[in-house]
Amino acid sequence: MAQAIHGKGPSHIGIRMSNAAPESRKEAARSEAEEALFGFWVFLMSDLIIFSMLFATYATMGHSLAGGPGPHELFDLGSAAWETVALLLSSFTCGLATLAMRYDRSTGKTLFWFGVTLLLGLTFLSLELHDFFTMASKGGVPSRSGWLSASWALIGTHGLHVTSGCIWMLIMFAQVAKFGLDPLVQTRFMRLALFWHFLDIVWIGIFSIVYLLGVLS
Repeated sequence: MAQAIHGKGPSHIGIRMSNAAPESRKEAARSEAEEALFGFWVFLMSDLIIFSMLFATYATMGHSLAGGPGPHELFDLGSAAWETVALLLSSFTCGLATLAMRYDRSTGKTLFWFGVTLLLGLTFLSLELHDFFTMASKGGVPSRSGWLSASWALIGTHGLHVTSGCIWMLIMFAQVAKFGLDPLVQTRFMRLALFWHFLDIVWIGIFSIVYLLGVLS
């Protein structure tokens, strides 16, 4: 009778427990997502160390031409500028995709903007490959001088990262087709967006130090 008066019968306890279970699962999923995102930040910091070492190597080898061709003979600022435009636009469309995912909850908009990001990333890669072939045809191969080795290592490592990002996007498209935009897929998309923006920042450094300073100095 006391249970009936105070509303604490077994049925009420069962209802409270059933309501608490989904909340606990959501909290656990949120905690897991935060841990994964923190781990990804640690990965980006380790990647930043790699690029810092490559930039330092390039700065050290800046005048080690060994009689070979230099930036004035090998670099095409126009092509590098178009690469920069493509990559910066891809960062913008990646941001639009993230906003569509988080606030509109729209699968169609999210996939559309990530698709545009992928196309811009592939455009960047095609322009960069053209530059590499042009440099090689002019004798600017990595084994020619210390400066060329450092240049190819820095630019090539960034290109490999962009290639990885494009492959990652294709994998995410497949995951959305299978699972939809569930919390786990959204977390993976957020990590992909962080990775992509990070590559844009690194490219700004490459364009400014390698291309601009190399040609204009």
